[in-house]
Amino acid sequence: MEAPRVRFAPAPTGYLHVGSARSALFNWLFARHHGGKFILRIEDTNEEKKTQAFVDAIIDPLRWLGLDWDEGPYFQSQRRPAHDLAIEQLIGSGQAYVGDTNTSGGGATASGGEVAGGGAAGGGEVAGEVVRFRVPEGSTVINDLIRGRVEVAHTTIDDFVIRRSDGSPTFFLANAVDDHDMGITHVIRGEDLLNTTPKVKMLWEALGYGTTPTYAHLPLLVNHQRKKLSKRRDSVALAEFRQQGYLPTAMLNYLALLGWGPPDETEIRPLDEIVSLFSLESVNAASAFFDLTKLAHINATYIKAMSPSEFVEAASAWFPVNYDLRVVEALADEVQQRIVSLAQAPSWLDWLFVEKVVAYDAKAWHKTMVKGRAVERVLSELKTALAAVAFNDSDLLRATVLAVGDYLSTELGVRVMSQPPLRVALTGSAAGIPLWEAMTHLGKEQTLARINAAQAKLAG
Repeated sequence: MEAPRVRFAPAPTGYLHVGSARSALFNWLFARHHGGKFILRIEDTNEEKKTQAFVDAIIDPLRWLGLDWDEGPYFQSQRRPAHDLAIEQLIGSGQAYVGDTNTSGGGATASGGEVAGGGAAGGGEVAGEVVRFRVPEGSTVINDLIRGRVEVAHTTIDDFVIRRSDGSPTFFLANAVDDHDMGITHVIRGEDLLNTTPKVKMLWEALGYGTTPTYAHLPLLVNHQRKKLSKRRDSVALAEFRQQGYLPTAMLNYLALLGWGPPDETEIRPLDEIVSLFSLESVNAASAFFDLTKLAHINATYIKAMSPSEFVEAASAWFPVNYDLRVVEALADEVQQRIVSLAQAPSWLDWLFVEKVVAYDAKAWHKTMVKGRAVERVLSELKTALAAVAFNDSDLLRATVLAVGDYLSTELGVRVMSQPPLRVALTGSAAGIPLWEAMTHLGKEQTLARINAAQAKLAG
């Protein structure tokens, strides 16, 4: 295969949807696998819906994911002269004609581009003259790399608008002209754009462009109810996952699995391996389930694999300014084993960075301190024992705390646990990371102060 040229061509009408991100990734993977070019083109012909904020909402997540483009971003609005020439050519050849929005043929469908949400952006009808393409007799055949042979009879397609009444070209016309002029060899996009392909191919042939690009329409993404992902109903914005602390490497890995799978069935793997294994022919045509549970599992796996310093660097934006990042790095491994997203990290360490008294979880306090066995005596003995040892040895701290429990169990003749009351006194919770290393960073003064506070609460 000659080096392919592919493009990701969203319309700036909203945030970057996971479906569009998957389309961008599959284009990027195909280009990188075959040594081709990945082009970013912003399809902004619909002026009413174009905003710089939406352009940024496309570009910033792509950069976060690391999907670098070789050319662009190009803007279709800057290619208006080429679009106008093509329209005049079609009018001159009799393959297009001027009409108004009420001319029979389905109304003036002011379509936009391949939107960030994954479909063709619709527009309302506007009064005035438009230019329509005259649909010829016959049918259009699409030999799709994923869906096989698709044939569409032209009797099912009305004469369609290629220039709106405001003079701007519609998606179909701009798409054909720009794909031709940019030398696009493969069009890889969502299944919901398959119905636009016959119109683009008809225009391509009418303009005398020769062989059309090869098409590959990716499977729809569906939710747990097997319904198409919806911006209004589902979590689909890349920015939201970024804010929640999902790693770009994990997101890329997961998006690659939405319709494609590696031949050896090892799903979690480095991106360079995915590039080497990727092929469009192995993409499944069936709808792909966007599984938040699986995404969380993959993200957790990537977090666990980080070194402590890598974890602190990646998670630092989620830690309040009063967190000592040296302490965070020392305890990073314990946190990494317990979270699925970076945003969850601070809650495992917050007790280390408060003054003297923590917020006690009501359920933990009642179960451990109120209903616990000999708790007042446990706290008293712990305070005496811990006051007498250095706090620079986690093994010594562990042995000291457990020895209190053993001593009281022998004296009282019943099993007495010393660690649970200490945990609640220090952290406010019944569960968390192991105490011993953490206590070396909390220090003796804070440890004794919190035991005092727990004793005062019990007495009160």
